[in-house]
Amino acid sequence: MNVKTLHDELTRRWPKTLSAAWDNDGIMSSPDVTAEVKRVLVALDATHAVIRYAVENGFDTVITHHPMIFKGAKNVTPVTLTGRRIVDSLVNGVSVLSFHTRLDAAEGGVNDELCRALGFAACESFGDDEMPTLGRIAEIPAMTAGELAKLVKTKLGCTAVRVNGDCSQTVSRVALCGGDGKEFVYPALAVGCQAYITGDAGYNMAEDAAEDGLVTIEVGHYHSEVPVCRVIAEAVRELTGIEAEIMDSCGYAVV
Repeated sequence: MNVKTLHDELTRRWPKTLSAAWDNDGIMSSPDVTAEVKRVLVALDATHAVIRYAVENGFDTVITHHPMIFKGAKNVTPVTLTGRRIVDSLVNGVSVLSFHTRLDAAEGGVNDELCRALGFAACESFGDDEMPTLGRIAEIPAMTAGELAKLVKTKLGCTAVRVNGDCSQTVSRVALCGGDGKEFVYPALAVGCQAYITGDAGYNMAEDAAEDGLVTIEVGHYHSEVPVCRVIAEAVRELTGIEAEIMDSCGYAVV
């Protein structure tokens, strides 16, 4: 299977029609879209460290969730970070593919995988006018928001989570949206949820939501989306027979 065929097969699984209008994903860079795919590296982000690891370890294809080129490169030179990523990948024969908001919204994608990682089963979708099925809703056994926060912290391996709202409040209907979920705080309230688990809810949105009775549990962008790397790797394995390797692209520390 070549690069273009793999991209097309993954697009059939995660259609471009699910992407937000502002998004940019698909084939980010490729020196030859007809080249055979032999070794695949999967990561949440196409950082320069990920590109270098791919080059140094013989990977010809990198697949990420977050786009390597998001708002468009102004130029492509080693002077800029984006330029270094693009140049390094092209010069060394590495193709980079990214599947972003379509993978957020897709069945079995980011938000279904976030539910699975937490031990929940999604029963409904929710969203806004642009992306009406982006988030997920789960009905869970009644517990306090504080108990839910501790469960989320443990299940996702977070060093800490940020809770805004009444930790003693009983919750059983929970909204989930990986990544930057501040735009979906009020949609979560509108569908009757008492708690909202997301990567980032935004200071003002979380504060306002708490006054309206919605407890927000922020786990950080990375922890809310990294479970989807397993989904990408499994899709590659099914389509190509290649055992895709997953690399941690985070590299942050809590001090």
